[in-house]
Amino acid sequence: MLTEHPRFSLLRSAAEQRILLLDGAMGSMIQQYELEEKDFRGERFARHPKDLKGNNELLCLTRPDVILAIHRAYLDAGSDILETNTFGATSIAQADYGTEDLAYELNMAAAQLARRAADEFSTPERQRFVAGAIGPTNRTASISPDVNNPGFRAVSFDDLEAAYYEQVRGLADGGSDIFLVETIFDTLNAKAALFAIDRYCETVGMRYPVMLSVTVTDASGRTLSGQTVEAFWISVRHAQPFSVGLNCALGAQEMRPYLATLSRIADCAVSCYPNAGLPNEFGEYDETPHEMACVLEDFARSGFVNILGGCCGSTPDHIRHMAEHVKNAKPRAWSAEPVA
Repeated sequence: MLTEHPRFSLLRSAAEQRILLLDGAMGSMIQQYELEEKDFRGERFARHPKDLKGNNELLCLTRPDVILAIHRAYLDAGSDILETNTFGATSIAQADYGTEDLAYELNMAAAQLARRAADEFSTPERQRFVAGAIGPTNRTASISPDVNNPGFRAVSFDDLEAAYYEQVRGLADGGSDIFLVETIFDTLNAKAALFAIDRYCETVGMRYPVMLSVTVTDASGRTLSGQTVEAFWISVRHAQPFSVGLNCALGAQEMRPYLATLSRIADCAVSCYPNAGLPNEFGEYDETPHEMACVLEDFARSGFVNILGGCCGSTPDHIRHMAEHVKNAKPRAWSAEPVA
């Protein structure tokens, strides 16, 4: 019998009392610092044989001051839950930079930074939480990368599970309260992550809250691996997550019908953290904090959500506006059985 993580009940209680706020984009904020190759290398990786610029997760080791400042900015704006800077911190994703051997260290360091910031802002009346971010990796378990060989797979389920287990272990050792499996576009990848989380929890004898967030890739309402929101929920419900939701790919307004569906069928908390609109011709996001907050306020008033935040293009200003717009909105009620 697993014991609950000691902060699980605090998280559950907070989500029942108010709509909780995640943070916003990490990558968009890092871009504002205009970091160069030397920032990513630091002294430790000065002689590394591959280019490292763009390996944002490595900044947890070489520029922790930048990551900590971003965390603090989101907390100051009103975030209740910080995501660790670990979206691409599996050994599989890090292999592109030749830094796969750093996976455990990156995850632990990232969680320690988020934990430090969260503890600085926590009060007895309002606790702040750390969500260990687990991205989809850059390989898919159910989709071939070769159009001429549809049966080919660039990664196996076992390889994914092993990489995720290493990531989960680092996130937990660094002080994460929650495991957040996010930007899910291939459900088989997500299942490997869930399997790794289960294996870790069994090993340590403790059940962590798990958040799941799926990505609907376009107006078809399906994930990249072809599932509808309903099919996705049915395929992961067995994991008994603390929350399920949507993030990335779409702006808030485009997410509305899929969020409404998920809210109706899920028997757990529901989250939503969209991009700041759709990207323009330069790949930039133009939706203002006020515009985004108005749409998310509608989600809150409609009873769709328990947790809100931002993905690509969002900033602390977006979170600050969300906080103001939803401060009086009631969180969505949920129970053990989905609403018919």
